[in-house]
Amino acid sequence: MMESIQQQTINTIRALSIDMIEEANSGHPGLPMGAAPMAYTLWVNHLNFNPNHDKFINRDRFILSAGHGSALLYSLLHLSGSLSMEELKNFRQKDSKTPGHPELHHTQGVEVTTGPLGQGFAMGVGQAMAEAHLAAKYNQADYSVMDHYTYVLCSDGDLMEGVSHESASLAGHLGLEKLIVLYDSNDISLDGKLNKSFSEDIEGRFTAYGWDYIHVSDGNNIDEINRAIEQAKESDKPSLIEVKTIIGFGSPNLSGTNKIHGAPLGEEERQLTFEQYGMDSTEKFNVDDSVYEHFKETMIKRADDAESKWNEQIEQYAKDYPELYKEFMNGFNDEDLSKDLNIESYEAGHSKATRAYSGEVLQQISAQVPQLFGGAADLASSNKSLVNDETDFSKDNYAGRNIWFGVREFGMAAALNGMASHGGLRPYGATFFVFSDYLKAAFRLSSIMKLPVTYIFTHDSIAVGEDGPTHEPIEQLSALRAIPNANVIRPAEGKETIAAWKVAMESTDKPTALILTRQNVTTLDVDQQTVEEGVRKGAYVVKEAKDKATHIIFASGSEVNLAIDTADQLEQDGHHVQVVSVPDMAKFEQQDEAYKNEILQKDVKHRIVIEMGASIGWHRFVGIDGLLFTIDQFGMSANAKDVLEHYGFTTEQIVKQIKDRL
Repeated sequence: MMESIQQQTINTIRALSIDMIEEANSGHPGLPMGAAPMAYTLWVNHLNFNPNHDKFINRDRFILSAGHGSALLYSLLHLSGSLSMEELKNFRQKDSKTPGHPELHHTQGVEVTTGPLGQGFAMGVGQAMAEAHLAAKYNQADYSVMDHYTYVLCSDGDLMEGVSHESASLAGHLGLEKLIVLYDSNDISLDGKLNKSFSEDIEGRFTAYGWDYIHVSDGNNIDEINRAIEQAKESDKPSLIEVKTIIGFGSPNLSGTNKIHGAPLGEEERQLTFEQYGMDSTEKFNVDDSVYEHFKETMIKRADDAESKWNEQIEQYAKDYPELYKEFMNGFNDEDLSKDLNIESYEAGHSKATRAYSGEVLQQISAQVPQLFGGAADLASSNKSLVNDETDFSKDNYAGRNIWFGVREFGMAAALNGMASHGGLRPYGATFFVFSDYLKAAFRLSSIMKLPVTYIFTHDSIAVGEDGPTHEPIEQLSALRAIPNANVIRPAEGKETIAAWKVAMESTDKPTALILTRQNVTTLDVDQQTVEEGVRKGAYVVKEAKDKATHIIFASGSEVNLAIDTADQLEQDGHHVQVVSVPDMAKFEQQDEAYKNEILQKDVKHRIVIEMGASIGWHRFVGIDGLLFTIDQFGMSANAKDVLEHYGFTTEQIVKQIKDRL
């Protein structure tokens, strides 16, 4: 009887997935049909997860990295009780809980947003890092308050993406033994046979990375799959289980071909496939009560029992370790971590690079926010992102708070997303600003998933100098500003850097990019409270005109100093110049019209922008008669002073052009 209900449930998962896609006339049936046995085996026999209690802290995490196979996940969520049948019937429709790819915060039980291949795999690495770190910090000899597995189901496409290589290498180096990846190995990609583009030795690759590799020869053999998962759970390394499957299993005419990867079967093929499954093809979205009961008596019962035991444990833990308990729980409560921060400000005239200011602020925040956890992509000394009083996070010391991500920018950012989605931590990562291009796809997912990840981007302009155009950001600032739901802050000096970090720590629903200088800047003669209010509003006046303004200069970052020097020169000739710092353009656009009019003063004709980056986005500040000191070409290799002179970023050159033009 048990064998019968197992196969009946697997075929029900396949059938539901097929019917969702047929109803929508859109979707990817191949993966759900082929991977249903492995997903079933994991969920019913191993996964400690009740999707109706999807905020349970110590739950196992499951990531469908191959997010195009979302119908598989939605079928599982329905059978486990969190998605209604009506939502399955509304697959890929407006306002449904079953969008084309899984979305965090949109569908109960979805751990991360997936679809861009490889990133789910990489976020799984981040979630496993979070579990290891929190376990090392908070578990005691008599308590395991953090003790769960991270499971990923990935596809051939995931393993072809470069970010999977970065992330697998890091996971193996760190020995993340509670990370288990199930690889749906079906030898077919969207365009055709996999051997047209992919012929790696998967076992050799992952073994070389320091993983355990386990092979399952028959993707329909749930006993073999079950033994493989049990073996992986006993390993002291991360594990990859390669499960050989047939894409679109059961379809007489389409299985094993790319034709079933991303298109509905059609009614005739659906009927033939249901016959292969031994199911009634006249019934759509049909689930026998015994299948619901099977999920309830296996997966849900196990998950609820595990949660009940954990709740009893955490209650006693709170009594025996009250301070640790408070700290542990605060990390999962999405609190405003900035409200009690005490950060020493800087006096006017103090000179230092904003990357250096940031490094000093980071030390102070780390001492006050134990949830802070991060590192750099092999640039910590340049990014000033190493916390001096903390140890390194490593295979031998998961309690360490300084992460060495190595030269893996994309993998780093995706791991940060995994950590943030896991909960309990406030992750950050650092690299040179120009390398934000390597990780922008993950930054975009940070924004889509509303995750408060902090990105430290230093060396923010052509003032990098000798390293030349490959290392001098031009279009990167405009590119990040174009991403919705993100704080992109380019502070002008020390006080603005403090404010920017506070905004990052306040955030609970969006990432923050801190864009920081290599060269020194001078701290403004503006009080800290005014600066913080101004940064939160995105733009504010840092130098008032002595009389009604005849000119307004808008600038960000290091160019605010240059703008003030320019204003001082113009005032000697009788002009009245107001200088506005614009650290966060998007935040300024969100202010009410009254405040925007106060800052923009649209009746002032002579309007200037100074920013060492692309002009995109600034035209609306200056109008048709304005003057833009920006860069719409690549930089050059030379001494920083010579580079700035070459591109016209000196007080003398700017003043001359303003006088000539305006």
